[in-house]
Amino acid sequence: MATAAPKRVANRMSSALKKFQPILKSALDRDVNESDTVDVMTDMLAELFGYDKYVEVTSEYKIRGTYCDLAIEIDGQLRLLIEVKAIGIELKDKHLRQAINYAANEGVDWVVLTNGINWQVYRVTFTKPIKKELVVEFDLLELSPRSPDEMEPIFLLSREGLGKSALPDYFARKQAMSRYVIGAILLSEPILKAVRRELKKVSPDIKFELDHIKGVVDKEVLKREVAEGDKAVAARKTVDKALKSTQPKKKPKKKPKKKQQEASVAEPSSGAEVIGIEEAREEKRW
Repeated sequence: MATAAPKRVANRMSSALKKFQPILKSALDRDVNESDTVDVMTDMLAELFGYDKYVEVTSEYKIRGTYCDLAIEIDGQLRLLIEVKAIGIELKDKHLRQAINYAANEGVDWVVLTNGINWQVYRVTFTKPIKKELVVEFDLLELSPRSPDEMEPIFLLSREGLGKSALPDYFARKQAMSRYVIGAILLSEPILKAVRRELKKVSPDIKFELDHIKGVVDKEVLKREVAEGDKAVAARKTVDKALKSTQPKKKPKKKPKKKQQEASVAEPSSGAEVIGIEEAREEKRW
């Protein structure tokens, strides 16, 4: 489900995209340099993405003796770093490493790598080592200004979207729907039991073991990359934790009441019964 932009914002983005697509094509044909690409980017951040370019957009943002091309600050808080390459340059891993280093040094969760046309948005996780995940990627020349779904990536990075946490929400939704999580759910016990029930309907005379079903799903149904590796392991832990949290808590077993000891704790016998017992003992002696 796409993240819908308010109508006013959607109209602005649609109108601005129509304006900038020819400008980007012209810049690409002329193979403009990085500095000129940054100039176009600054205008786009204002007109297309809705930022105040005099207050919220900073060029040549200084980071430990070096500079990131553009930075977005909202209410004095650094929210987004943007590393810009010349419009004709293909985005590569070395450019990404540079952008991630900037984010790591500033403690910023979100970083963008772009040449003005191709955009890559990454989520940075501050672990050891630093991890990054591609959240969304798009080509501004291929987007249709008339399609709300195709305009979604622009809204995620917009001033309004960033203010409403649209980007973190989109990332959380994407993670929840990742192939690793779905793979882990398919291998979970409740789903395997459901598969066994359906198999019994198909072949009532056959006994199906959960381990056997799991092996078939794991080795023959799912792709290897979905069931193995760090992301698959992390997804299984997430699913297991979620399943445990939904299981009803077991009530503690009640301790059985101790039976009253017989004879030694029995009620005292009546006087007649005692006399009868003594008489029987006397007869036995004789």
